[in-house]
Amino acid sequence: MRYSKIIVVLMVFLGFTFMGYQCGSTELTSAKLYIQQKNYDKALDLLQKEVQKNPQSDEGYYLLGVIYGEREEYEKMTDAFNKSLAISKTYQENITQLTQSHWAKEFNQAVKSFNLAQNTTNEDSIKIHFDRAANDFQNAIAIAPDSTDSYLNLAFVHIQTGDYDKAEQTLKKFLERGKSPEAYIYLGRILYDKGANLKETDSLASKESFNKAIQVLEEGRKLYPGNPDLLGALQNAYIGAGRVDEAMMDVFKQVAESNPDSAKHQYNYGVILLEVNEFEEAEQRFKKAVELKPDYADALYNLGVTYVEWGNYINEQAEKTGQMESAYKEKYTQALPYLEKVVELEPDNLPGWDALYKVYARLNMMKEAEDAYEKVNKLREGN
Repeated sequence: MRYSKIIVVLMVFLGFTFMGYQCGSTELTSAKLYIQQKNYDKALDLLQKEVQKNPQSDEGYYLLGVIYGEREEYEKMTDAFNKSLAISKTYQENITQLTQSHWAKEFNQAVKSFNLAQNTTNEDSIKIHFDRAANDFQNAIAIAPDSTDSYLNLAFVHIQTGDYDKAEQTLKKFLERGKSPEAYIYLGRILYDKGANLKETDSLASKESFNKAIQVLEEGRKLYPGNPDLLGALQNAYIGAGRVDEAMMDVFKQVAESNPDSAKHQYNYGVILLEVNEFEEAEQRFKKAVELKPDYADALYNLGVTYVEWGNYINEQAEKTGQMESAYKEKYTQALPYLEKVVELEPDNLPGWDALYKVYARLNMMKEAEDAYEKVNKLREGN
């Protein structure tokens, strides 16, 4: 699975105003001097002593945050800034400015690395660039934990590198903080793919993953009811979970109506309609799919089957009432050109030949029925 995402580079002013000298302890005065000299190790040692001696030192914690930011220890930076702000708002403007500048630096570095990875073909270089992008997006999250852009773009990095477990966890964290249709769609697709991969080896885990995908996508559907990609992902999740029933027809209808030029979505809705014996509407959807894609073998086959099932239904109802009619034969006749087109497009299509054999027999076209039956047997022997 490969998803692409254009990440927009955010240009934020990088810079901050360093506070001038003020009266304070010896540790603070000396630490400021060392900071100006970029001797952060000595400044850090003095500031740690300062806040131990004076736990209410708002300036001490602020300057600790400055140093941790320069050392790119962003979790410690954020913690120190928060402690300073909890004591007073004296350094709030400086803290806001510094936080924004560090976040912008890390975010833009990540964007650059992401785009470099997208625009190279060397596998080693791709890995290096994606690793750097992931690290810098993680730094951006450490700086501003509520910045949803960082989570969403980190998830895209994990998706591109095939680390879907990390992508899943990152998208969940994003959705705890913000909303976007892309987050719901990508998380739903990841859970769907996990379910599909488990289908052959662990049916229970597979179904659980499909159901999680449905839960996520239904939540997204409430917020973004007309998003065609979200609806398409939801449709696939219901199919994967085996939860396609009359109650879900509105989802498939909405997808089909939102994508009138998509043969696939017209076909999918037709399949659902056929399952609940809505023959007339199913006929229209399959016809639309064939109109959009004349060589769509599955749509041609199901259109033929629609007429066959429709004919069977008419026949069964007539038998129940004791009023035998020949109208059902008209439906079988309508099925013929579509089923014949299927085997013309795909000469080894066993279901197509089998359906043709049965229709020929019911219409007393015995020569054609014999030929179709012979073809069915050959295909079964070949399998």
